[in-house]
Amino acid sequence: MSDSSTSHPAFLLIDRTAVLMGGVAAGVAIGLAFAPQLQGWIVDAPPPAPAAAAMPAQKLDAQGLPQALAAAADVPPGLARAAAEKRPFRIGVFGDSFGDGLWAALYNQLPRREAFHVLQYSQQATGFTRYRQLNLEEKLAAQLAGGPVDLALISFGANDVQGIFAGGKLVPLLSPAWQAEIGARITRYVRALQAQGASVVWMGLPLMRDPGFNAQVQGLNAFHAGLMAQLDIPFIDTTAAAADADGRYAAHLLGKDGLPWLVRAGDGIHMSMKGYGLLTDGFAQRLRAWGAAARAGKAITPDMVPPAAAVPPEPVPAAAVIKPPPAAPLPPAMAQPPAAVAQPPPASRGQPPAASSGQPTSLLPPVADLPSAEDPPLQPELRQP
Repeated sequence: MSDSSTSHPAFLLIDRTAVLMGGVAAGVAIGLAFAPQLQGWIVDAPPPAPAAAAMPAQKLDAQGLPQALAAAADVPPGLARAAAEKRPFRIGVFGDSFGDGLWAALYNQLPRREAFHVLQYSQQATGFTRYRQLNLEEKLAAQLAGGPVDLALISFGANDVQGIFAGGKLVPLLSPAWQAEIGARITRYVRALQAQGASVVWMGLPLMRDPGFNAQVQGLNAFHAGLMAQLDIPFIDTTAAAADADGRYAAHLLGKDGLPWLVRAGDGIHMSMKGYGLLTDGFAQRLRAWGAAARAGKAITPDMVPPAAAVPPEPVPAAAVIKPPPAAPLPPAMAQPPAAVAQPPPASRGQPPAASSGQPTSLLPPVADLPSAEDPPLQPELRQP
């Protein structure tokens, strides 16, 4: 005869619940047993603050360039070699999409008639943390096989705000293991350029509009500046060049003419063409001074003038002046002037109205400096992981 109490539904529910809870407890115990191994595989240490290091202090010369950069009369060895061989100065620009912009600016600032051959070795969506997509060291070897680089300008980082796998672990951005691995990659990259005779300069990134992203980028700037100091490589800090009087991010800055200029792209990350020119202006002037010193007054022969780029960049716009907006329309009762005032003839359909003396005919900067709804997004890959 069976015990009815043990077959009651309530007791069956309690019994099965006990078995389930026992299984869950066992699973938790097993998981806890393996937790140290899993933790050791996933991260190497708790993620530090992105901008843990401070930007190393630099002494600047009268032109605002770091004193580690040779003076105008001290020609870098790479340019001296080119002058001795009576050939163009080969200026290589290496980087991501920021490098594209720096190349375009230098191409317009360094005249070919002065024997400057500005070479574009940059590629969008690349970085030292993205070796699974493109190994920069392998690419560099292929690039240098095409001819020597006398001076290399490097600018990477906007794609590198992410962790990497190192030593079988996923290590976070700017952690000690991250800095060791990325520092080793950059060091090999720089040494490869120097081994074939290039003088190397690293250009940092400007301020970014998004505060979180800017904190990561400034942490990278500090890391790059510290590493370049160890490698005895000049580091050009661009944060002040693209900031307002209070040191903050600004889409518009006053030009030498005292008028506001559009210097940033609409994404808050990239520069406008005018902005890239702002970052490279002082460096381009120094390069031209080095070129003149290297030639020591000797004439430039036609064979020293390099060919134009296959796809020349757009020239740096002559102006991107921000004008005041048009006045708001007046109410109908006030729109008509007094009858005694002569009215100008109305403009014909399809013809612009006659501009009065001293009044702007355009309220927008040149199209080249403005994002267009018909244009593709401006380098969205910079924010991809």
